[in-house]
Amino acid sequence: MILLCGDPHGRFDHIVQAIGQHRPVAVILLGDIEAPQPLERCLAPILQETAVWWIPGNHDTDSDASHDHLWGSALAERNLHGRAVDVAGHRVAGLGGVFRGRIWGAPGAPEHASPEDYLRRCGAGNRWRGGLPRTHRSTIFPSDVQALGKARADLLVTHEAPSTHPHGFAALDALAIRLGVRHVFHGHHHADYRARIGDIEVVGVGLRGIVTDKGERLRAGECTARNRS
Repeated sequence: MILLCGDPHGRFDHIVQAIGQHRPVAVILLGDIEAPQPLERCLAPILQETAVWWIPGNHDTDSDASHDHLWGSALAERNLHGRAVDVAGHRVAGLGGVFRGRIWGAPGAPEHASPEDYLRRCGAGNRWRGGLPRTHRSTIFPSDVQALGKARADLLVTHEAPSTHPHGFAALDALAIRLGVRHVFHGHHHADYRARIGDIEVVGVGLRGIVTDKGERLRAGECTARNRS
């Protein structure tokens, strides 16, 4: 069993408790983690009990610390963004981050097709640590979606929502169909709901909510207010 965890926003006690109670083979954090210290320290009580995976959310690049506590952590290689991997007997594809109009509003033509395209045009003064601005390290580029769409998967985990949410994106519907998944799990909007894209079940996992890979809700989200900042 895999547990999918909605936006923790810096709190992890409920995840530790759920791991102890349900003993999943793996857990996936759906972004907006905002770890107050390196992620392996936040989840130290469960690291011997389960495999931890994650995707970034928009708030995970709000500060140097939030960024470094993920990408600089001992669990950095467990970032699922932009790839499909075998997790607990499932092929899981991950797409972290959000759509930003300065890059790609989706739908519509993108301003920048890839991180490399952005860096060629942004000017040296806009770079952070020699590369993408920190904010855009949680931005979805067309190249991310195109590359991931070449894979096959059973589950798709995203921070953004597909069009089943009022503020979601049809580009993620198309990605899910291309991947051949049976479930999509997303965070970001703090909304608990189920919907369908044809034969694909979409599960919105609310704020600090927890569901299983079959969509069974183990912990309801704490609120339904969407996170658009």
